Amino acid sequence: MKTFSIASVTAAALSGALFATSVIADLPPIVIKGSHFFYENGTEFFIRGVAYQQDVSSNGSTSTDGTFTDPLADEAGCTRDVPLLTELGTNVIRVYAINASLDHSFCMNLLQENGIYLLQDLSNPSSSINRNSPEWNTELFADYAAVVDAMANYTNVLGFFAGNEVSNEANNTDASAYVKAAVRDMKAYIKTKDYRTIGVGYATNDDASIRTNLAHYFNCGDSADAIDFWGYNIYSWCGDSSYTESGYDQRTLEFANYSVPAFFAEYGCNTVQPRQFTEVQAIYGENMTDVWSGGIVYMYFQEANDYGLVSVSGTTASKLPDFTALSKQLASATPSSTASADYTVTNTVAQACPATGSSWAAASALPPIANVDVCSCMVSSLSCVANSGLSGNETSTLFSTVCGLDSSACDGITPNATTGIYGAYSMCSASQKLSFAFNQYYSNQEQASTACDFNGNANIQSSSESTACKSMLSAAGTAGTGTVTNIPTDAAAAASSTSSSTSSSSSKKSAAGSVVIPRLDMTLLQLGAYIFVTGLAGAGMILL
Repeated sequence: MKTFSIASVTAAALSGALFATSVIADLPPIVIKGSHFFYENGTEFFIRGVAYQQDVSSNGSTSTDGTFTDPLADEAGCTRDVPLLTELGTNVIRVYAINASLDHSFCMNLLQENGIYLLQDLSNPSSSINRNSPEWNTELFADYAAVVDAMANYTNVLGFFAGNEVSNEANNTDASAYVKAAVRDMKAYIKTKDYRTIGVGYATNDDASIRTNLAHYFNCGDSADAIDFWGYNIYSWCGDSSYTESGYDQRTLEFANYSVPAFFAEYGCNTVQPRQFTEVQAIYGENMTDVWSGGIVYMYFQEANDYGLVSVSGTTASKLPDFTALSKQLASATPSSTASADYTVTNTVAQACPATGSSWAAASALPPIANVDVCSCMVSSLSCVANSGLSGNETSTLFSTVCGLDSSACDGITPNATTGIYGAYSMCSASQKLSFAFNQYYSNQEQASTACDFNGNANIQSSSESTACKSMLSAAGTAGTGTVTNIPTDAAAAASSTSSSTSSSSSKKSAAGSVVIPRLDMTLLQLGAYIFVTGLAGAGMILL
């Protein structure tokens, strides 16, 4: 349980041998239809996965040092482990973090040759949405996009997770708005880059107080903003439990009408050892396969938490009792499948967005699109800017200073996921946001000579705007302190809001002086992708 957060496809497998393990040279894409996965030929696909990574820190809190081992860049490790994964009957591995700058071709090709797909998390220990101080910004966007760029052209990439257990208690559910914004922007980015369609999902923990709201929130609203699949990290089946005792029956009822595929992104309680994995028969049994698409066992490597299937020492991997038990359970699992042609999608309606209150803190309105061009244009348009090279501590102190002197100067960079009101530039980098606040203060002080100094940490520049920048900044409300609220859910509504917001200067500002803008802080390329994605809403089928 990283809380940071196989079937071979030979001709025989595609004709119904769901768990065959013959080696092949290429893997066909997996199709999402309604709430199930299918091979292109219509045979249903069930995930038989293993979590595959060592020593990854939390994906929802601050890492101690940000270091991790990228297992997909370790040729010796893949050479050692892939045969064992194949022997186990694995058809999917989940990797929690990679270094996008490294070469992953050897491991990815080896996985492909052995019929193994990849579910890849986009975050890493030093670059993720922090549940305690969440934000979605251009820097995170660039890091997540780099992972997409590194992996998208491998045909055995099944999908991406935009977050793992980020909101894990009722008091940090506001963080889900930022994760959902990441889902939205990564889906649009994949379209913009003209990659093959690859799903983007989220993996949640099993907290009784928020699990229903979490599942509904990420599935509600416009399909362009919602998850393509749902991963559930669940550890309620311990020892020789049962379908009812474990609560699997209730979870299955709760997801019976979910409109996208759902599966266990982690499972394998270890409070009773050695694990016998009797839950495997339930996961792939007739009570669950109508709703769930399999699961991913936690985990391959033996570590201090004692969840390992194998013990690794250098080039040697030794099977542990859990490996043998899981192998036997998977070998005897016989999932009840439905051919795509015989499957009528009935659960086409998304969930209702949960209302904000004491048990849920994320509004349905999402943070603005993380657009680096808008941020660059904004800084170019300013007269007073922050000095370059300021440290993180210096920047934090200066934020406190300028926002303390004039809180309205920071309205355009302040997000509030609970009200659904976000500063138009809240998605920019810290230095860019500081420049915006300095300039707002400078402007509010009628450009007094002493108002752009901040102990020598600010300076006057000659502002400049290209035609393209003027257009983007007009949409982003640069005339004032710009906030985003009640974000339109389709491009037509956004365009309508833009037209109405710019038709009269009296309608641009509220009594507090803040500008209400639509979600159009994007380049024309991004807007085109957004329109395309929106146009696919309700189509019912995504090609991964």
